[in-house]
Amino acid sequence: MTRSRAIGVSERLSAVTTLTASLEYLTQRKQTRPGGLNHWPTARGVQGRSTPVTRKLLDIISGEKTTAALHAARVAVSAGMLLPGSSRWRGAGNLFLGVTTAALYPRHRYGTDGSDQVSVLVQTATGMARLSTRPQTQDALLWYVALQANASYLISGWVKLLGTAWKDATALGGVMRTRTYGHKPTYELTQKYPRAAKYLTHGVLALECLFPVAYLAGGRLARPVIASAGTFHLANGLVMGLGRFVTAFISMHPMVAYTSTPRTHPSVAGRDDRVLRVGAVLLAGAASVAGVVAVQRRMRTLEGWPHSRRLITRHGNELQYELSEGDDEALPVLVFAAGLVATSEHFAWITEKVAKDSGYGLVTYARAGYAGSRRRSTSPYHLDESVDDLVDLVRGVVPEGRRVVLAGHSLGGELARRAAVHLGDRLHSIVYLDSSHPGELNRSNQQSKAAERLTGGMNTLVHSLNAGLGILMARPDWLEALPANCRTRVFAQYTDARLWVAGHREWAAVEEEFRAFDGKLPAVGSHALVISAQQTVDRDPEQLLMHNEIAEAHRGTGHHVESVVLEGADHDSLLTEARFATEVGSRIIAFLDQAEEKAASQMRVVEEAGQ
Repeated sequence: MTRSRAIGVSERLSAVTTLTASLEYLTQRKQTRPGGLNHWPTARGVQGRSTPVTRKLLDIISGEKTTAALHAARVAVSAGMLLPGSSRWRGAGNLFLGVTTAALYPRHRYGTDGSDQVSVLVQTATGMARLSTRPQTQDALLWYVALQANASYLISGWVKLLGTAWKDATALGGVMRTRTYGHKPTYELTQKYPRAAKYLTHGVLALECLFPVAYLAGGRLARPVIASAGTFHLANGLVMGLGRFVTAFISMHPMVAYTSTPRTHPSVAGRDDRVLRVGAVLLAGAASVAGVVAVQRRMRTLEGWPHSRRLITRHGNELQYELSEGDDEALPVLVFAAGLVATSEHFAWITEKVAKDSGYGLVTYARAGYAGSRRRSTSPYHLDESVDDLVDLVRGVVPEGRRVVLAGHSLGGELARRAAVHLGDRLHSIVYLDSSHPGELNRSNQQSKAAERLTGGMNTLVHSLNAGLGILMARPDWLEALPANCRTRVFAQYTDARLWVAGHREWAAVEEEFRAFDGKLPAVGSHALVISAQQTVDRDPEQLLMHNEIAEAHRGTGHHVESVVLEGADHDSLLTEARFATEVGSRIIAFLDQAEEKAASQMRVVEEAGQ
């Protein structure tokens, strides 16, 4: 594979991808009209964080006539790219296709499945290679695409290894039975011949994980590796309907063939491989920067706030907490328990509201393994360990004689419910914020399915962050909704492996214990405020039934119980968005005030009866 042939074959294969894509879009215009997946007035909503100039440009490109004209031009240029020739004008054609593919990508957000991104990569590289007169520049561009190809297979394979579906060979059958990418005859074959399906699944895994072996043995392995990869994409196109994947990914293979050929071979004589050394230096530099950033974030995560304190629990765990005793020592102290892989700063808007508008005391803390808290227990983890830690925190931090209000979000609500029995008369009430229910994995099909994805996602994050890849994590949208003084600290925790290791440990216990739950909640002797997020219960009505059961467990003589569905809020924005969180804070204050008034009224009745 010579330099010029690698460029020529790649650009033609990529042109087929673009030609196919534009013809598909032109013949499926209904998808860009009202009700279609790519209706622009609807799809443009995801561009809310783009600059005004970008949004204006996308609006122009995404007009129905403009889009159609661009696709028609792409059809003409793509067809021209398939003709014989090697002039520099082909470089302009490649760049036109690459630029228009990138420009139209937001317009056709659904249906690309990665093929368009690969096309942009190949077309821009071959375009610049055609326009350059220096062989060294052309070689650098070919190496760039070849390295991207190796990375795409390698990373895809090793990420699959982090889950169980590919290792136990259930992935192939699982994909083939889906509505989107499935193929019933193939699925039936995987069930009829499970051993063959297992070999095929592990073969795909080996191909992706070991793709770089194409460069070993003097390049003699390149042909079987490339042929296997090509067959893999062809099968995906036929069985999964990913037609554009075939030519898109195969268009990178000529670059792999060119760069894997030994330099002693006449076809690559004079090839410039300096980009490998440059890439190695850049990779080492990037790894060093990532390491420094990871260390800085770990230090920020561990140091806590200037007013943070420490407490050692019965399990030897060291908890980091923040305490504000409030203005009125006669009032209860609120202790906030965060959800799974969440931070104590998630309660910032709520605690700010409660502190400003009432005299209640406040305690926020990080569970063992989160933020500056350390898990030193050597016993296998169970949720009761976190319950014990919460009880020890209350007894060690809340001033003697003051009652306690436990406020828990998600998993924190379940921990608070379990802690109630250990606190006795010290417990004033529990505030459940879109709380978990121990029966949710058995009763909610949505929750049960999400549990499977959560396990794999956490496993991937733990390994990725331990490898120092936290520097690549984007700032999530919900982070920007938190108070400004919390964002840097929360992002440091979010990109640090400790949070996800702790969450992974907790989730394993949650899944085991929740799936073993017998379905009956014991009575809880305290007041209760149960706040549900509207979007949570709208998506899964079973959650509302479970939240009502939590409330019912508190109903009894003298117990004040309220259930509220917060309109517009979802599971996270209940805490992170100021408008919802401040309403939650107001409702907590009003609920506690009413509970105090009710208790005082009952006391007066008792005193009058005694007289």
